[in-house]
Amino acid sequence: MPNLENLKKQAKQYLRWHRDQYYPVAAEIRAALPRFRDLDDETILKSEFKLADAQELIARQSGFDSWQALKSGALTMTMQSKPATPQPVLQSTAAQLFVADISAACDFFTEKLGFAVDFVYGDPPFYGQVIRDNARLALRLVCEPVFVGDIRQREHLLSASIALDTANDIKQLFLSYQSAGVFFHQTLRTEPWGARTFIVLDPDGNLILFAGPAD
Repeated sequence: MPNLENLKKQAKQYLRWHRDQYYPVAAEIRAALPRFRDLDDETILKSEFKLADAQELIARQSGFDSWQALKSGALTMTMQSKPATPQPVLQSTAAQLFVADISAACDFFTEKLGFAVDFVYGDPPFYGQVIRDNARLALRLVCEPVFVGDIRQREHLLSASIALDTANDIKQLFLSYQSAGVFFHQTLRTEPWGARTFIVLDPDGNLILFAGPAD
């Protein structure tokens, strides 16, 4: 079980997500808290949701009936536990895109989307990575179709999602890509849950979502 301080931080994060109308959190609230079980997402996000509710959500996800029960259980485990080996920490994540030409893909991401080439590997290259700020996209050479037909565009299957901090960031990035002649699967719009998003279609058919807050 994570330590109590981390659980408190998680509860506050759920509270912020609810306050910010972050759409995916509604499903977690409905699944964990009985009084929200019969409400739809929109109703949940408009309902009063306090820190105590977020703490109860964390408790129930951890197998306890209440926050107090979780605290008692955490205290008991702390008193009984022996020094343990530190748990591994995940430092970063990178989406992997399937491309037909590593060099051409690198050119698209650097010239059109403002990324930089982190590395390419192989002669001829069959693997590489492009980066921009904290976003990393791995590129994997595949010499035959990975998906049948246009299923990715038809079903809106995303290959990567990249988050931005502010509403101005997402707007400015969209405008810069628009000026660069980037092809959009979806232009900038405000989603029902409040986020502003757009989706870029790369030359290999990969759909890359960019998302930021509405205001």
